[in-house]
Amino acid sequence: MTTVAMKPPAPAAGRSPKKKASPGGGIGRYLLIRFLLIFPTIFILVSMVFWLMRTTGDPITAALGGKLGPDQLAVLIHEAGYDRPIFVQYFEYLGQVFTGNFGTTISTNRPVSEVLLTYGLATAELVFYALIVAFIVGIPLGMVAAYWRDKAPDAFLRVFAILCYATPVFFAGLLLKLVFAVWLKVLPVAGRATVGSELEMQFLPDKTGIYFIDALKTGNPAVFGDVLLHAVLPALALGLLTAGVFLRLVRTNVIGTLGTEYVTAARSRGVNEFRLVSKHAYRPALIPIITVIGLQVALLLGGAVLTETTFEWKGLGFMLIEFIKARDFVAVQGIVALLAVIVALSNFIVDIIAALIDPRVRY
Repeated sequence: MTTVAMKPPAPAAGRSPKKKASPGGGIGRYLLIRFLLIFPTIFILVSMVFWLMRTTGDPITAALGGKLGPDQLAVLIHEAGYDRPIFVQYFEYLGQVFTGNFGTTISTNRPVSEVLLTYGLATAELVFYALIVAFIVGIPLGMVAAYWRDKAPDAFLRVFAILCYATPVFFAGLLLKLVFAVWLKVLPVAGRATVGSELEMQFLPDKTGIYFIDALKTGNPAVFGDVLLHAVLPALALGLLTAGVFLRLVRTNVIGTLGTEYVTAARSRGVNEFRLVSKHAYRPALIPIITVIGLQVALLLGGAVLTETTFEWKGLGFMLIEFIKARDFVAVQGIVALLAVIVALSNFIVDIIAALIDPRVRY
């Protein structure tokens, strides 16, 4: 008996066989598009800041008006170029921003880039502390709320999450200062460190401006402990704001994961509910946390302005308020432009992580 080999059917006329898409090219194209979107985002935000600042007039008159005579003001305005057409100033400002030149502050006569570097590190340190608080508080409590779903602990934690998110950060800061600094006297009331610790870090040959690192470099445990104590209240005030978001997000996603087929199969094998929450439903529920971190960075930077003012934490938020009081719009423009860049880059980094770990992201 002879067998006849069957040939695969030929493709229809005019049609070419489909090729599998290259996953590397797909994710590369996705990330390239996300990266290119950074530039229009920064452009729009920087432009909005420029035009909003200029609605009150030129920066020289806004900062020094009433302190100098008209002739002196006219000389300074001409030297700074603020008497030229507004569109000429706008395009020149855009060119300076995209080359990293943010101008010179009017009130302190310092390069804005120097101000951004000096005080930006302090804000970055505070945001880092706040994220640690948000993770430590929000994720475990979200799992607890999911475990006790629709029971008293869950109801209490949901109310707690709403209070964390809805309470103004400056009010939370004042309450924390009242309880822990004034009544209990266990934590410092303000600042990043005591004067003695700051002096010891100031004389380091290779100081970074990040007190946590500089305190370690001194080799003095007292300085390191002092820096950590000063960071507790600001980190709590700012971190609880985001912890409420993480708590509700983790709770919702853990409850959703507990209803999936593989968790149901594990439950049918006799796996107890605590292990289901802590082992099986925990990790998948963390993926949405990563995707919202970019938005939370923007929220933390906005909250840092009030937090730094409340605790006299000398970062970008603290200096932003000082420059607004001095009506130094050149410095204000530089700080807001930097914050816009940080938010845009944070969202891009989060997009990269989400695309790599979450198969549901389409590109």
